[in-house]
Amino acid sequence: MAARDDGESGAEDESTVNYPAAYFSQFSPVSVDDMLSRIPGINLVLDASRGGFSNFNQQDRGLGGSARILIDGKRLAGKVNEAREQLARIAAEEVDHIEIIRGTSSGLDVQNVGQVVNVVLKRSASRSSIAAQAGMRRYEDGNVEPVGSVSLTGQRDNLNYLLSLSGQADYRVEDSLEVSTHGDGSLNEIIRFNRVFERNPYRFNSSLTWDIGSADRIAINALYNRNDPPNTLLRSITDHNGAAPMTSWERENVPATQANWELGGDYEHIFLDGSRYKFLFIVNDRDDETLRERWEFDSPQAEERKNLYLHNASSYQEQIIRTSYTFSFGEGQGLEFGVEGARTTQDTSLKLGRPLPGRPADPEVGGLFRVPLPNAVSTVSEDRYEAFAVHNWRLNPRMRLESSLVGEFSEITQSGDVDNSRDFQFLKPKVDFRFDISPSLQLQASLEKAVSQLGFADFSANTNQRDEDQDTIAGNPELEQEQIWQYNLNVDYRLPNDGGVLSSRLFYFDVGNSIGRIELFTPGPEIAATNGNVGDGSVLGFNFDASIRFGFLGLPQALATFGLLLQDSAIDDPLIGFERKVVPYDRGSFNFGFRHDVSRLGLNYGFNYRDRIDGNRPFFDIDNVLYIGAASDLGAFVEKSGIAGLTFRFEARNLRDHLEWRTRYRYSGYLRDDLLRETENFAVTTGLQFALTVRGNF
Repeated sequence: MAARDDGESGAEDESTVNYPAAYFSQFSPVSVDDMLSRIPGINLVLDASRGGFSNFNQQDRGLGGSARILIDGKRLAGKVNEAREQLARIAAEEVDHIEIIRGTSSGLDVQNVGQVVNVVLKRSASRSSIAAQAGMRRYEDGNVEPVGSVSLTGQRDNLNYLLSLSGQADYRVEDSLEVSTHGDGSLNEIIRFNRVFERNPYRFNSSLTWDIGSADRIAINALYNRNDPPNTLLRSITDHNGAAPMTSWERENVPATQANWELGGDYEHIFLDGSRYKFLFIVNDRDDETLRERWEFDSPQAEERKNLYLHNASSYQEQIIRTSYTFSFGEGQGLEFGVEGARTTQDTSLKLGRPLPGRPADPEVGGLFRVPLPNAVSTVSEDRYEAFAVHNWRLNPRMRLESSLVGEFSEITQSGDVDNSRDFQFLKPKVDFRFDISPSLQLQASLEKAVSQLGFADFSANTNQRDEDQDTIAGNPELEQEQIWQYNLNVDYRLPNDGGVLSSRLFYFDVGNSIGRIELFTPGPEIAATNGNVGDGSVLGFNFDASIRFGFLGLPQALATFGLLLQDSAIDDPLIGFERKVVPYDRGSFNFGFRHDVSRLGLNYGFNYRDRIDGNRPFFDIDNVLYIGAASDLGAFVEKSGIAGLTFRFEARNLRDHLEWRTRYRYSGYLRDDLLRETENFAVTTGLQFALTVRGNF
């Protein structure tokens, strides 16, 4: 790909697209995020969950060999503290160039699962810059909360550093209306509630890299994050079953704390023959605690009666080491092999209290009666090892083949109220073929076996986040991993003269051992369900994305984006007795956006709109089903730079004041018996939000 006057130039590898820093000067960027937002098709790289890649049942334990963002050609030794988090904190003036890597290579620090962004920083004996942001955000109820961050990036001799501190009030207001009708259509209840979330997160990040001569490199990364996300709720319940409507109230107070830290590091040595040895470690810790207490009362001045105490606490720790050796051989071939080990532990406890007449009060559950919960106290730990080999082969200047084989071996043990131990072994092959039909047109085909990682929270009793009428859900110590064969065919076309990107992807997933609800057999007449393996299913989908400049209309600095995801999936669910969709592969979604830079005025503005296709997200349970409707979001912004060297941004979110509709059908007995008992129609809105921020480099 030859160099072009518009600022985009080709690297030595024609499948890599190179944007030098000079290309972005016309946009007056403050951070790397500002630079990336001007690159056509960048959303295809940064949005790793698009088009069926996401999996609600897959927990991100361990590290793996893939990543989408590199800094100076290296992945960041972190999980929570990962490279995507750093892009808004690195000053634009620190960047030498940005690469969009579309190929695969043993010289790449990661496996390329699609495309990779590589941010290459300037090299000098001494440099530093400070990026700062301050502002405020206004919410629907008139509340105004501050936002702010400051970061220092630079280099001194062979030391590169990044230090950042950010804090903002993550405030949220939900207004909801629920209309409940009986199975015959007659009115049952009307429930209104107002919920206020008052999160107060702050975060410290650091990244230090030492180049020890030309052959050795050491990096250390650290993070500390604190977020206390309490919420309060006021609910009015109007009962229409009597001679006249009767209204009562409920109040909830939900204090909560969250804190986590992470420390990661890596070492790399390059031998004289060009081969590389890498060693990486990560340790992290997360603690969460939530208390939900509820009181009912007959009128705003009446005495309150506590009717619920629900306390949930968890502690999660992870230790990871990964080491590998990479070398080249033959003509255009390279091999990486290595091992990864990870130990993960989660401690959980759940306490439930309810007011049962004649039963003793327990101060440990708010003065209510302690309701016995099976499997409520649990420690789950996993020792997992992976041995991997990755072979890269440049078949010719236009064709590349990457193949890999991973052997996964793990032991999961559970202790506490339940004692259990199980061993698992999986082989996970992958083949990725890329054909550069031309410097602008690339075909990619891949086949991969993926194995989900089990959510430890499903092993023991936990709070039910989907249904407020069911406070807890039982655990399942016998849960097993999903196994998915993924088939992908992707065509990527870059328009001439940096005119845009068109990308289409066809995918088919063969899902084995899918996780959903299964019946929990308990003494007595009541029926209950928990998470379990329900069987095999399939997913078929198509993803199309377009990012086009309006140069053909004389507006080369105007960029429009469009995305469409269509999916169909099916699985026979024995619990409900009929075929349903495979969660989370619903019908799909779409989005479109526009950005226009007016460089001579130091001005840019635009909007983004996202929505899901109606009929999405049905969640089936043993005696009810919840349908979550479309969830649109329209946001717009205007940004002005060049005023005292600062950039001012005004932003609005949820401009349509979207109502998210949900419908739940409850049945008498099993859902499959189709005896409708109640229909609940919800409407929830979070209201409009407005933000004003000021950013600059110093």
